[in-house]
Amino acid sequence: MTSLSVQRKLFLPLVFLVTLAVISPAFANDPVLHNDYALKLLEQGEYEKGLEHFQRAFAFSPYDETLRKNLAEAYTYVGMRQMEQKLYDAAADSFDHARELFPEAPRYAVLRGIALHAVKRYEGAIHELERARSLGETSPELYYHLGRAYYDSDNLALALEMWEKGLELDPARAAIRELADKARRELALEGRMDKGYSSRFSLSYDTELKSLLAGEILDVLEAAYNRVGADLGYFPDARVQVLLYTKKDFKALTDSPDWSGGLYDGKIRIPLGGATGMTALLRNVLVHEYTHVVVFEMTKGNCPTWLNEGLAELEGRKEFNQPMAELGRVARRGGYVSFQLLERPFSTLSDKQVALAYQQSYALVNFMVGRYGWHKIQEILRLLGTGKPVADAIGVALADYGVDYSGVVQEWQGNMTREYGVPEHPSPE
Repeated sequence: MTSLSVQRKLFLPLVFLVTLAVISPAFANDPVLHNDYALKLLEQGEYEKGLEHFQRAFAFSPYDETLRKNLAEAYTYVGMRQMEQKLYDAAADSFDHARELFPEAPRYAVLRGIALHAVKRYEGAIHELERARSLGETSPELYYHLGRAYYDSDNLALALEMWEKGLELDPARAAIRELADKARRELALEGRMDKGYSSRFSLSYDTELKSLLAGEILDVLEAAYNRVGADLGYFPDARVQVLLYTKKDFKALTDSPDWSGGLYDGKIRIPLGGATGMTALLRNVLVHEYTHVVVFEMTKGNCPTWLNEGLAELEGRKEFNQPMAELGRVARRGGYVSFQLLERPFSTLSDKQVALAYQQSYALVNFMVGRYGWHKIQEILRLLGTGKPVADAIGVALADYGVDYSGVVQEWQGNMTREYGVPEHPSPE
């Protein structure tokens, strides 16, 4: 990060500066003292307080370029901290204040574009990043983020163009190369796809799929938008992209395990095969994958897999409730999978563990909803969205119940024992 200017710095002890701020009327009107006090505050990591004093300094001397630069950089410091805290809307505002001070500096437009992209305000992100490009910014980082914004707004061709420009500047940039390769594969597939739209979803589907079924799929997703949104207390603003593939194309594009019935990676991707009509199982899969969209946005990606998959299973099973033979067997014989292990992606599990992982996750989340209520689940998700670890989020949300993460698991296991009987072998939990 660019360091702040230190012109006219006064070599006064910090304690003396603080004293001046409290007792000296001259301090309130002296931009130099405010500037130097703010520099000290920023050195201590007190960015918000430092920003206040830079604002005061600049208000008294608005034509001083050093104060203007320091104020812009203070807004940037605050914005970067807000990004770390996942407060992306607030960060976008901070970067906007910096940009207002130096409208011809592309750096602030880039930062604002990144923040807007993080909250799925894709049009705004593209506007800011293209503005930075018009001001002369041509870094690989710009093309990386601009490509992502175009990709997420369903413009694969422009996304690929941006990433190719980034690779021209830095051919060794692995992250850009991987995205560009993925976009090329998707373009080859989507070139033969038809399109469908509803108020909240865009649908791309293989031409083998009947258009009538495409309309039914959009209807199921629109219903899921309302029902899942009501349960979780959150309704995404951005249009959700849904892609339906043949099983062969899905495997080739995503390299998902054979047991995967769908994927959400910013877009909902489902292997549909040669389906000709809506089924209860297909409704289950559609609602399941849409639930991942809501959970991801609420938690900003900071969600343990068992909670994410458990919620998706809970919502999907309202459409089609599959048998839970693995969970029943384990409940009677012992040998649950550790929920600490289930915080990680299920792709790390053995094929034998996967079915149990989904059923166990569903059972715990279903128990939590019944025991603590949807409002507590919502609170846990919102706390995860602030960056809290899952143990802290559960502990805070369920404090009035007097239970923590391990306590929830123990209560659930007690409920399983009452339902299935005492297991023959102790559980690792």
